[in-house]
Amino acid sequence: MDADELRALQSPLKARYREQPGAGLITLRAIGSLGAEAVACKVETGRALVTAGLHPATGGDGSLACSGDMLLEALVACAGVTLRAVATSLSIPIHGGTVTAEGDLDFRGTLGVSKEAPVGFREIRLGFELDTAATPEQVAKLLELTERYCVVYQTLRSSPALRTHRLVSNPGL
Repeated sequence: MDADELRALQSPLKARYREQPGAGLITLRAIGSLGAEAVACKVETGRALVTAGLHPATGGDGSLACSGDMLLEALVACAGVTLRAVATSLSIPIHGGTVTAEGDLDFRGTLGVSKEAPVGFREIRLGFELDTAATPEQVAKLLELTERYCVVYQTLRSSPALRTHRLVSNPGL
């Protein structure tokens, strides 16, 4: 796909969202099924079924996906797609490369061993190694715009409102 093809693809969407701002608001949804036996949750990804379970640092055997890894994978996927779209839009040739995300967790918090240890990632680092002939200025602009338009990156950066609601189907059990 080149810049013209990308513009042709996105132009009608951008026009619609400008004319009808409400059309740009879409709710994405993830659904998981809880099993009766294992400490696991089967998550529908839209393309496959992934079973998430305990990380080995919390008692898992490593055979199931870890939700923390899935969060980092979502960041890598979103940043990679966004980078490719921005590079295409700016006509910056990218011949290949890698996107990496790594995050630091203190499992003492997750397991309730220490109230001082936070639950969740302390820090997440997103890295890019690009095979490109682009100038340093072009690469800087590419990374700046990737950060700006990457949905998962911006979501993690700005901590949106998050709430829990409960629906109990068998309250007497």
